[in-house]
Amino acid sequence: MKLSARNQIPGTVTLVKKGQTTGHVHIDIGHGITVHASITNEAIDDLNLQTGDAAIAVIKASDVMVAK
Repeated sequence: MKLSARNQIPGTVTLVKKGQTTGHVHIDIGHGITVHASITNEAIDDLNLQTGDAAIAVIKASDVMVAK
């Protein structure tokens, strides 16, 4: 699969937690960094995501906000 997003980081799924309609997925990308994503339960099922699976965090953001 090809994507236009340049930021594609391989990692390992460390958490899959479904809610009513949306689930939370954590991907360990190494160096003590974990990426958290909120995706639909349907997407979790379609990808058959489970803890320990290899996965790719695809980061595509047009806005990044930082506050202090």
